[in-house]
Amino acid sequence: MALDFRSGFVTLIGRTNVGKSTLMNQLVGEKVAIMSNKPQTTRNKIQSILTRENYQIIFIDTPGIHKPKHKLGQYMVQAAKNTLNEVDLILILVEASKTVGKGDQYVIEQLENINTPVFLVINKIDTVHKEELLEIIDIYKDLYDFDEIIPVSALTGENCDVLLDEISKRLPEGPQYFPPDMITDQPERQLVAELIREKALHLLEEEIPHGIAVGVELMKKRENKDIVDINAVIYCEKDSHKAIIIGKQGAMLKEIGTKARQEIERLLGSKVFLQLWVKVRKNWRDDSFSLRNFGFDSKNI
Repeated sequence: MALDFRSGFVTLIGRTNVGKSTLMNQLVGEKVAIMSNKPQTTRNKIQSILTRENYQIIFIDTPGIHKPKHKLGQYMVQAAKNTLNEVDLILILVEASKTVGKGDQYVIEQLENINTPVFLVINKIDTVHKEELLEIIDIYKDLYDFDEIIPVSALTGENCDVLLDEISKRLPEGPQYFPPDMITDQPERQLVAELIREKALHLLEEEIPHGIAVGVELMKKRENKDIVDINAVIYCEKDSHKAIIIGKQGAMLKEIGTKARQEIERLLGSKVFLQLWVKVRKNWRDDSFSLRNFGFDSKNI
């Protein structure tokens, strides 16, 4: 390890659906967080780890900061806010737009009384002309005294090397917290549950995804065979939602299962036999017991 090795914790915050998970996956070079074009995809703090010769960055991808409508929403916002004074650097992510939306303003307001350095990361620069970008930077300069303003495209990777370089300069000297080949602290069961939920998010109608959770009830490697058996339950809040998730003659559930199985096999590096069930658990997003059951930290509920 280099003598001047640097390490630290960096949190990504921003309104929902601004590209935090895409950026984290781009920076780490691996898919750690699930992605979707629907809001509130990320529900838990997810740590991913990037180790280079002279530094290690532990990224914390937080749920989007928004005004909550139920206990799950309160949990998500609290989980995001709790990281702000606990990290070495905050990245606040916004889209490349000349309009600062209420959601972005609300997130910036949460930075009051925060002593942690803050970088503004303007995402989706692949969607605007360069002269427009200068105007956008000027607009945000007046809203907060950011330590750095760095435009990137999380999708194409443009300027992400510059962002990493600037982050590494801000890290304190410190130890290598995780082994160099480790890219996340998430248990495999959690990653599997999230991959199943991601496929459901992609395939289901607008109003249903927020009301689903996934519990992995069995995950076991078969003796003397390169096959992992996984039994998982998709929980939803309404009987009508259950019917849609299952689909006509089970077609939707089968498609969710097929797409999830393919990604889980890549994740685990072995064949997977995946069985999915759908159960109704009414109003689970407002039930503390259910939230704890689904792995949400009770400190944030």
